[in-house]
Amino acid sequence: MRPRFTVGASDGAARAGTLVTAHGVVETPAFMPVGTYGTVKAMTPEELEHLGAQIILGNTFHLMLRPGAAIVAAHGGLHRFMHWEHPLLTDSGGFQVYSLKSLRRIGEEGVLFRSPVDGREVRLTPEDSMEVQLALRSDIAMALDDCTAHPATEGEARESMERSMRWAARSHARYCREDPPGGLFGIVQGGMHRPLRLASLETLLRLDWAGLAIGGLAVGESEEERLGVLEALVPHMPAGQPRYLMGVGRPEDIVAAVVRGVDLFDCVMPTRHARNGHLFTSSGVLNIRNSAHQDDLTPIDAACDCYTCRNYTRAYLRHLDRCNEILGSRLNTIHNLHFYIGLMRSLRAAIAVGELAAWAKGFLAARRQPTRGF
Repeated sequence: MRPRFTVGASDGAARAGTLVTAHGVVETPAFMPVGTYGTVKAMTPEELEHLGAQIILGNTFHLMLRPGAAIVAAHGGLHRFMHWEHPLLTDSGGFQVYSLKSLRRIGEEGVLFRSPVDGREVRLTPEDSMEVQLALRSDIAMALDDCTAHPATEGEARESMERSMRWAARSHARYCREDPPGGLFGIVQGGMHRPLRLASLETLLRLDWAGLAIGGLAVGESEEERLGVLEALVPHMPAGQPRYLMGVGRPEDIVAAVVRGVDLFDCVMPTRHARNGHLFTSSGVLNIRNSAHQDDLTPIDAACDCYTCRNYTRAYLRHLDRCNEILGSRLNTIHNLHFYIGLMRSLRAAIAVGELAAWAKGFLAARRQPTRGF
């Protein structure tokens, strides 16, 4: 089933909408917890449901290498493999290939790389990526792109973007050749060069996509550069399709992107930070490893009603972290995901009543952050 997107309310450029898929409805703006290997680290599917997660992300690159698409397909797809009967998005593998750097060779046909699992040479073409994602049977698949390095000259960014557009057409042709299980998103590239971003979008709009993503950000650029790209690009993206900003995950950056009209987000930040003792609160990020928390009998955040904050103190969580207890990572992850999912719920509510600007200023002020653009 191809996903269907409807905007239910707007506030300036921001939208609150619904994305209907074969496995359920996603209320947007939404954050997708990352399930790289077919699991959101430390969480059961039931715990994710209880937290209010609506959609999660699976990683095509890693699932292709382990356990292999055939094993997942034998289970009936990734939903059944991981026991998650709600919407799923799979990325294409483009960013993971980009991150390999010296272990990869990019050409017109696709990418050859050394597997980080066993060192064997692996090929990934747009057609390969689509074959894997079709086997995973995700609700939303992503076209294979060449993630532009940062910094990049105008010439380098143009070459990378134009290759991504040719790969997008090949991805589209393969994914749509038969009746697919979901919908395919195209990815806008072009680095920090606004004319290239608009040219990339213009090229993608020649084909019929279920949605469009903005790739190539959160790769080391400044906040000014990132917001500049969004401000130049998003107003030209189709109003009737979901807009997905890939890999951007700081709460402040999510709020800024929602204000500018973005609908979907993913990032490993809440789960990875949890495992490293960094906890998101209404006033900023707390490092539970700091000695100041050794005798602290308060919760992570007095304003939070998650399971962790209702039952455990900072002193206990610091103790678990110092002892390298698995429970510590689990409790931290519950808290961080609760924070992110609650953030998106608050954004949707503020848009619905036309109070997003005031809400955003208050949110950032409480976290002692500048309020650029609000």
